[in-house]
Amino acid sequence: MARELDDAVLAKIEKDHPEGLSSQQILEVFRDANVKLSEATLRKYVQQGLLPRSVRVGKKGKHQGSQGLYPASVIRQVIRIRDMMAQNLTIEQIQTEILFVRGDIEELERTLGKVFEALEGVLEEREDEPASRAITTEIRGARRLASELVDKLTAIESRLIARAELARDVG
Repeated sequence: MARELDDAVLAKIEKDHPEGLSSQQILEVFRDANVKLSEATLRKYVQQGLLPRSVRVGKKGKHQGSQGLYPASVIRQVIRIRDMMAQNLTIEQIQTEILFVRGDIEELERTLGKVFEALEGVLEEREDEPASRAITTEIRGARRLASELVDKLTAIESRLIARAELARDVG
């Protein structure tokens, strides 16, 4: 059964896979939606800097090795890349004008998330200490600031993309 990759489906995938998706899982999502995407194309997009590199994550259990996981948002990015290519944008235009900082912003967001999780993990172990409530409040404030920073950077990127698209349409 094919399913459409609308915002609701993408949000569910991202929610269900906060740790990320393997390349096989990504390909399955597209296959289930009857969208052609090969592993070679996925690798090519990564090599060209259109998608972030996978992060090696150890599998649970003794001697299980590790696997590469991509952020779940990669599915949205692949859709966006394919849409832009359908609008006759070249890979070079997409690299320089459209996605030039998208991966970095997403990496920043993931890194900040890990930092906050680590801080909160330490705090949980010491929740009985008197200073814990004040630190919890500080962490909440820092999370808000981090979210505002990512939102601001995304807005700036969007404005620059719109500017580049306008210049390309006029030129």
